[in-house]
Amino acid sequence: MKSNTRSIVLALLAVGGMATAGIASAQGSRGSTYQQELAVCGHNQQDRAACIREAGAARQEAARGGLTGAPDYRANALARCGLQQSPGDRRDCEARVLGGAGNTSASVEGSVMGGGVIRESVTTIVMPAPTPMERAPEPIMAPRPMPMPMPAPIR
Repeated sequence: MKSNTRSIVLALLAVGGMATAGIASAQGSRGSTYQQELAVCGHNQQDRAACIREAGAARQEAARGGLTGAPDYRANALARCGLQQSPGDRRDCEARVLGGAGNTSASVEGSVMGGGVIRESVTTIVMPAPTPMERAPEPIMAPRPMPMPMPAPIR
């Protein structure tokens, strides 16, 4: 019975030691991330005090396990495209997010720190040439204004 108890105690100590080492290494990596974020403060366009506050808030959230990884921005953008009612609008939105497809070219300018990201897409549509039987519509002629008679001078 004594050897069984001793084995269980040793196993628990080993598991506890491994868990403590894992937590310490996780906190060490969070600490280095925090130091990296602080190093950026003052070298970007954000207010230094706000930058330090956000780095501290991110450190606290990471300690609670709330920061699991980088978000998938592309998947988020495509999900927003899915909200478009018209299939054509949805296709155009996806072309802007993915960088163009088919006869659509897309470009991205700007940055979040600069005030915003502008996405532009240009779709080239080739119109068929008119057949010889088709004619351009007749121009609409507007009537010319009538000249107004000049009043006689007052003497």
